[in-house]
Amino acid sequence: MSETHPDICIIGAGSSGIAAAKALKQKGLAFEVFEKGSDIGGNWRYNNDNGVSAAYRSLHIDTSRKNLQYSDFPIPEHLPDFPSHWQVMEYLDAYAARFGIRPHVRFRTSVTKVEPAGDGQWNVTFDSPDYPGGETRRYRAVLVANGHLWDQRWPDFPGRFDGVAIHSHAYKTADPFEDKRVLVVGIGNSAVDIAVDLCRRAKSVHLSTRRGAWVMPKYILGIPTDRWSAFFSRKLKLPTVVTRMIIHKLMYLTVGDQARYGVPKPPHPMWREHATISQELLPYIGHGWIKVKPNVQELQGDRIRFTDGSTEPYDAVIYATGYRTSFPFLDPAVFEVKDRQAPQLYRRMVSVKNPGLYFVGLVQPIGATIPLVEIQSRWLACLLKGEIALPSKAEMEREIAEHWREVQRRYVDSARYTLEVDFRDYARQMHRDMKLAQG
Repeated sequence: MSETHPDICIIGAGSSGIAAAKALKQKGLAFEVFEKGSDIGGNWRYNNDNGVSAAYRSLHIDTSRKNLQYSDFPIPEHLPDFPSHWQVMEYLDAYAARFGIRPHVRFRTSVTKVEPAGDGQWNVTFDSPDYPGGETRRYRAVLVANGHLWDQRWPDFPGRFDGVAIHSHAYKTADPFEDKRVLVVGIGNSAVDIAVDLCRRAKSVHLSTRRGAWVMPKYILGIPTDRWSAFFSRKLKLPTVVTRMIIHKLMYLTVGDQARYGVPKPPHPMWREHATISQELLPYIGHGWIKVKPNVQELQGDRIRFTDGSTEPYDAVIYATGYRTSFPFLDPAVFEVKDRQAPQLYRRMVSVKNPGLYFVGLVQPIGATIPLVEIQSRWLACLLKGEIALPSKAEMEREIAEHWREVQRRYVDSARYTLEVDFRDYARQMHRDMKLAQG
């Protein structure tokens, strides 16, 4: 077991991992990053050789440029409001170069096990070209930043489908579906993006939704919708719920009643869920390029029956049904995330049960993730530097329970909201902790 190495380990070199690396470096802390692929970028790198990127060729961000960026490294103004994944990747490459992150990363290195060493430290086992048989190193702190959008969640519909069936995670281009009859299951951002991408190439595209979703355009009155949200919440300092209620009214003035297009409206108000962001979905439905279907009832070989009693023939099904949150290198007894249960993480980062184990980016905000992860990284750097003191275990458990009660009160009862945070409230908590630490 090697001992001549930094005492902090970061797992993953995506947008969360490189933000954590930059924050630790600026505090003068010694660390190393393990990255399964051959370069940085994680989910944003198209055809990433780490094997877990879900980026498809037509992917553009749903958060506008100014709300996506790290606070001290602006995205260039010449880029569009909603950059492509290639442009986001160029930005991340530039960020890593600006802050000297790559020399700290061990590429093509897969972490296979993270376990307590029994003395307050952690043993991390990994495979790499240099150590094909595996090596174990000991650290005082492990920062898990490998992302949570890779372990595919599949529905359990009765029956058998004889055509092609893939998860949206595997979707790259519309080419394999040329002139095919395709069903996309789901109505989240990936589902509608893929349906729009397919509809001019496939013979037909149907979108199956269990309970509908609020569909929000990317632009309202020519301005990115999330900039309206930022204006109401940051400039006018309105509560998040009020901000989203106003956006809902503006959205209605822009696109009208979505039920008229055939997209069912959820029974709950928009502020209780993540809206689906799409500028094209409703017009494409209106033009007949996409048809909305209810939930799947049964797979019947080359046909599918829906809950309204209708049946349709299909050549392919794409399941855009989300992800489970899992960590194959962690024993569930050490840490796991269970659907509809509060993850035992103080401030959504610090393991209460196992000191020294931290998580970066294990959140699902209404709003951009990258700037929130940047704040998390600075908070953790302050903690590891000794500038922030953790409260007692009982106080941390109380904070977790309080946060979970708020999640249950505010959002619909769905596994999708297990990692939910309110961007503004959460950022305010972390900023307050860091301010108090500075005296």
